[in-house]
Amino acid sequence: MAKTAASNLILIGAPKRASLRSAAFFGTALLLAGCQNLGVDFYEPNLRPSNVPQTAESAGASDPRTRIGANEHPRIIASYGGEYRDAKTERLVARIVGALTLVSENPQQAYRITVLNSPAVNAFALPGGYLYVTRGLLALANDASEVAAVLSHEMAHVTANHGLERQRREQEVELAGQVAEELFSNSIAGRQVLARGKLSLAAFSRNQELQADVIGVRMLGEAGYDPFAAARFLESMDANQRFNSVDPDTDTNLDFLASHPNAPQRMQLAKNHARAFGPEGVGDRGRDYYLQGIDGLLFGDSPNEGYVRGTEFLHPVLGVRFSVPNGFRIDNKADAVLATGPRDLAVRFDGVTDKNRQALSKYIASGWVTGLDESSIRQTRISGLPAATARASADKWDFDITVIRFEDRIYRFLTAAPRGSSDLEPTASAIRSGFRVLSDREIQALEPLRIRIVTVAQGDTVASLAARMRGVERKMDLFRLLNAIAPGASLRAGQKVKIVSDR
Repeated sequence: MAKTAASNLILIGAPKRASLRSAAFFGTALLLAGCQNLGVDFYEPNLRPSNVPQTAESAGASDPRTRIGANEHPRIIASYGGEYRDAKTERLVARIVGALTLVSENPQQAYRITVLNSPAVNAFALPGGYLYVTRGLLALANDASEVAAVLSHEMAHVTANHGLERQRREQEVELAGQVAEELFSNSIAGRQVLARGKLSLAAFSRNQELQADVIGVRMLGEAGYDPFAAARFLESMDANQRFNSVDPDTDTNLDFLASHPNAPQRMQLAKNHARAFGPEGVGDRGRDYYLQGIDGLLFGDSPNEGYVRGTEFLHPVLGVRFSVPNGFRIDNKADAVLATGPRDLAVRFDGVTDKNRQALSKYIASGWVTGLDESSIRQTRISGLPAATARASADKWDFDITVIRFEDRIYRFLTAAPRGSSDLEPTASAIRSGFRVLSDREIQALEPLRIRIVTVAQGDTVASLAARMRGVERKMDLFRLLNAIAPGASLRAGQKVKIVSDR
């Protein structure tokens, strides 16, 4: 949970799960190189990328497109948790982009590459040469050629002006839809016009993706990388999506395959294009220097968001921690921490700044809770800190509200249970008793999870190495995912693999 200045909470109906990121990201989605998950199978092989791609430097100052990349850059940074600043990681990514630039459709095109501080698995481009890759994608990749495969695809969108062309086509379809609506007044003919516009846009987007695939694989091969890396990493990203889909609470809106089409035939096409450079095994994977470059890479939540360790949530920046009963699962979102348990129990935790130091009983009754029973408000102390509790009801749910003041912040727990459930009070009581302030020594001892590169020793197995991972669940599945190890495959002594640990 990131530190926020203010927040309002309205209880209407069942508890709702928080969105992973702000709506600002979706407002710019159409500019992210037009990578959309569309199913229309249309491809024109004769299309070629532009030899004079539109950039902020080359376009006229009167052209509103000149600042698209620069204007959207801060929003992208905010949506993805800021920049991930690590000299070793930045050098690694710059090395890959530099090699690809030399063989791109326009070697004079300059790129600005940013590593985003997000565990999501994603990469994309903005007009003007703005490239982005998340640390989550770097953690999933197993060699430099796989990252090069993703970035060459995104660079192809830039040199082909796909972002700008996508925006122009969107505007044309939108205008045609408005005209059709006015002329046909929502008749069958009007709906047919709208449908044809959407189909045309879908085909156009599909065409862009396939074109970027072709250019990207060519760049891989000409740069000396393994051209089969594109198909290989598509499989890893598909496996990552399946891994996360097991958990219905996981929000994958910011992941690569949420904004890029991923079909088996696309993987096969990537392999077909790669065969132009020879059989599998040609080209450099860059595995050794890549694994060295991501050793120590931050994994999962950052210190500014706090850490989930089993049934505990610890926030070194805020200096607080709490625990939930056994059987609950904690999910750390951007704007709140959510915990779900058996029998439809749920807990939400967040914090607001309160420099006015108003009485907590008045704060609870100040209008941010719907369905509040004001007669239930009680002042108390929790872990030696001023606190207050109350009850509320909305629709088919009962709620316990607990607020705790620590310095200039008020921390809020909302515990929800089905109307009339006997589980509400014991659950809320357990949550309250599990909250406390971290000591300076505890804060200093907290370490984030990181990718660690280890060498397989004689006798090591998937199970034994997975058991060495700390702070994560489903260790065996995660170990196989991070190292692209197929079911039934074994390890060999001397092989380097990734594990996740806070040590």
